[in-house]
Amino acid sequence: MGSYTVFSFLGTTLDRARTEEKRWGKWRPNIALCQHEELPIKKLILLHPPSALPLLHLVCRDIAIVSPTTTIEPVPLEVNDPWEFEEVFSALLDFSSTYPFEDKEEYLLHMTTGTHVAQICLFLLAEARYFPAKLIQTAPVEHDESKKGSYRIIDLDLSRYDTIAQRFSFRKREKLSLLKSGIETRNEDFNRLIEQIEFVATNSPDPILLTGATGTGKSHLARQIYEVKRTHNKVLGPLVEVNCATLRGDSAMSSLFGHTKGAFTGAATARAGLLLSAHKGVLFLDEIGELGLDEQAMLLRALEEKRFLPMGADREVTSDFQLIAGTNRDLRQCVREKTFREDLLARIDLWSFHLPSLRERREDIEPNLEYELSKISGRLGMKVSFSTEARLLFLSFANKTEWYANFRGFNASITRMGTLSAHGRITENIVRDEIQRLKRQRGEPPPEEDTVFLPLQLTDSLDPFDRAQLEEVVRVCLRSSSLSEAGRELFSVSRTRKKVSNDADRLRKYLSRFGLTWDGIRSGISVTLTTVDMTNREEPAPLEYSED
Repeated sequence: MGSYTVFSFLGTTLDRARTEEKRWGKWRPNIALCQHEELPIKKLILLHPPSALPLLHLVCRDIAIVSPTTTIEPVPLEVNDPWEFEEVFSALLDFSSTYPFEDKEEYLLHMTTGTHVAQICLFLLAEARYFPAKLIQTAPVEHDESKKGSYRIIDLDLSRYDTIAQRFSFRKREKLSLLKSGIETRNEDFNRLIEQIEFVATNSPDPILLTGATGTGKSHLARQIYEVKRTHNKVLGPLVEVNCATLRGDSAMSSLFGHTKGAFTGAATARAGLLLSAHKGVLFLDEIGELGLDEQAMLLRALEEKRFLPMGADREVTSDFQLIAGTNRDLRQCVREKTFREDLLARIDLWSFHLPSLRERREDIEPNLEYELSKISGRLGMKVSFSTEARLLFLSFANKTEWYANFRGFNASITRMGTLSAHGRITENIVRDEIQRLKRQRGEPPPEEDTVFLPLQLTDSLDPFDRAQLEEVVRVCLRSSSLSEAGRELFSVSRTRKKVSNDADRLRKYLSRFGLTWDGIRSGISVTLTTVDMTNREEPAPLEYSED
């Protein structure tokens, strides 16, 4: 251990003794600091008020006795009020900015003396590296006749404290997981979006606008944002939510802003209104683009001034709420059409987040499938799962289809299949029925022949030409009674050129290139689970020209 240069405040209380004769019977932090042989202090820079010169001279004399090799450098610090943060911080910042720190020196900041304000300022300046120093704390020890006490050196380099860093990382992941309902989403753009929303939710009370098509999860995300705010004590009140499409005429004004008794025909009792109910909490206005212009004007004033006038009242009420708004409309287009106020849009558009549709998040279909299975399992009181074949069949369809209702339609599909499953097992037949149901909902004509669904890892690795050929082969296998019959149909031309033809063997070899088997196809499984490495697979020759 080398020698140190220490910055310390003169302890106008702790370094003082009642009488000069009794001063060695008391623990005094600056003197005790210099008494530790294993802590050699080359220089002690004593920051002191100019009025404390007698005490300064006494302390310097006593340090010279206990540590003759320590050089003392008194530095007067002009501070009128040692409890005024800005004044103390400015004085210390000015001092640190002009002090000639040297790269090879080891510096310590003594945190035991000085006012609490001074200690906080030293800590902040050390953390910001205006003082390139570690901290040192000293304390008395009971029954210590030498009055040296103890000391502890603290390094503010948090990279040394892996446990603390891991806790910060865990807390961050925990908040992001809450916003995503625990779903391990894979879409990078969506994950970045959630990180931004988490930061805004915990750091800003300003309105948040969630945009996106119907079914993208705006309402669900709004509830999760509220939970994040509540967890971090950013709001104390409740979450109050309403779909603005359900508000019309006088009932819209009354529902939002409340009314007094007799304010209009039928107002038999007074009503608080949603804005007042959301005091200290969060108001979620879903489909805010459906609000009338009068309601928009009152909402804008309530947002800006935190007060509004209930219907029939002659006195304003106040409500300190935070707003989350949702819409599937293009509000800027609504402004151009004069159905939405431009000033209100400017007020709620500070933090605007667009939720992508399901077709923009294909990577997240499988994680959301697991989430929906766990939800339906809890609702039905039994574990619901797919058979291996049914799962592959549904995922193959789900990744190709357009989910016009987005996650709402996707979730409804899982709910239907889970409810229809016997003992919680979703079979291929259930999946096929659900696929046909979804196609009928979209007005698609029924298929003229068997539909073939190949595994995602297979179709993604094939050219459209190869995929079409393989689908036709599987389709022929499905309607044939034997491997040989399927082979004869598929090789009806090329087999005539061979003296000996083994159509079944040729077809078996072709299927094996893709990890498929006749038995697997004929058992109702359009594909088999396989670990075939498609990246290094030799390209198959077109079926009709096979020489096998």
